[in-house]
Amino acid sequence: MIAHLSGRIIHKQPNSIIIDVGGVGYEVNIPLSTFYDLGEVGSDASLRIHTYVREDAIQLFGFRTGREKELFLRLTSVTGIGPKLAITVLSGMPVDELIMAIRTNDLARLTAIPGVGRKTAERLVVELRDKIAALSSKQAEEEYRAATAVQAVADGFKEDIVSALVNLGWQKAVAERAVTAALKEEKDHSFEYILKQSLKRLYR
Repeated sequence: MIAHLSGRIIHKQPNSIIIDVGGVGYEVNIPLSTFYDLGEVGSDASLRIHTYVREDAIQLFGFRTGREKELFLRLTSVTGIGPKLAITVLSGMPVDELIMAIRTNDLARLTAIPGVGRKTAERLVVELRDKIAALSSKQAEEEYRAATAVQAVADGFKEDIVSALVNLGWQKAVAERAVTAALKEEKDHSFEYILKQSLKRLYR
């Protein structure tokens, strides 16, 4: 059972790498979070490995941190989620955000991940909400809740701002793009400020 690999990267793409360990090339499936943390082809890499054995194949799944690997194993324990979908879920958002989305029953965030439907998202919440508490951190929870609160406020008046812009003669789709951009880029999410910044974008 392979649990760890250290060697030189000889091939790299978003969902997998080939790592040369003493002249033997191992193909390892990885999430995007690990992909972005790895160096370029030719650089050294060290990965924690989960060996998945089936009757017809042996697959390796690699992670930069033990926390990522542990979350992967928790995901594969959920009914209907195999290792490939677990890698997809891990690739859908940063680990801290994924943990908090599950712990706070944020089905909207979970179903935004490709391949995750509402039933799968509900199973993630029901089966993992309490089991992954130890993988969370107090700081991450506070940051997530703060960001969620800000987003809730923003969503609450987004439609009102779009409506105001439509009343001023702008097409709805154009107004929505301007408001969405302002909410994403500006730190001040007060109604008046976002309306003003949206108008600036529309008049550019």
